[in-house]
Amino acid sequence: MDERIREAVSLFEEVLIYGTERVIRSVDDPIWKEYSPEQIQLLKLIYKEGEITSGRLAVLQGVHKSAISNRLKKLMEKELIDTKPSGDKREKILVLTSLGEEVVNESDRVLHEYIGKLMSNQVDDEEIDQFLVTFRKLREILKMNGV
Repeated sequence: MDERIREAVSLFEEVLIYGTERVIRSVDDPIWKEYSPEQIQLLKLIYKEGEITSGRLAVLQGVHKSAISNRLKKLMEKELIDTKPSGDKREKILVLTSLGEEVVNESDRVLHEYIGKLMSNQVDDEEIDQFLVTFRKLREILKMNGV
């Protein structure tokens, strides 16, 4: 494997791991105290997919279905998600409620504001443009391969 790819993967993993930890530790907003990072991520996945099964969520979050069931139960109690029937009677389709969409939008706003401040004096416009080109390309490659 090309050493540059190896380094890119390693850097990406470090940014995900340490970036997530820093955001969780540093962002002082009620929404980040009310919901766990896993719950926020779950809401964002439902938001991006539009509708999704709990089995697919388990795959995307890399956890057992029981962990997803616990998260879903808490989010349903807070009326952030709802279910609708699917073709398979054993599995329901999950969708966000309007309150769930509000939580996702507020979480995104807080995160974008924090990351924007963090990067404002350290990353120039050209670097942001290159980042976007690279990640858009990577997203398309992953989509073509069924990820």
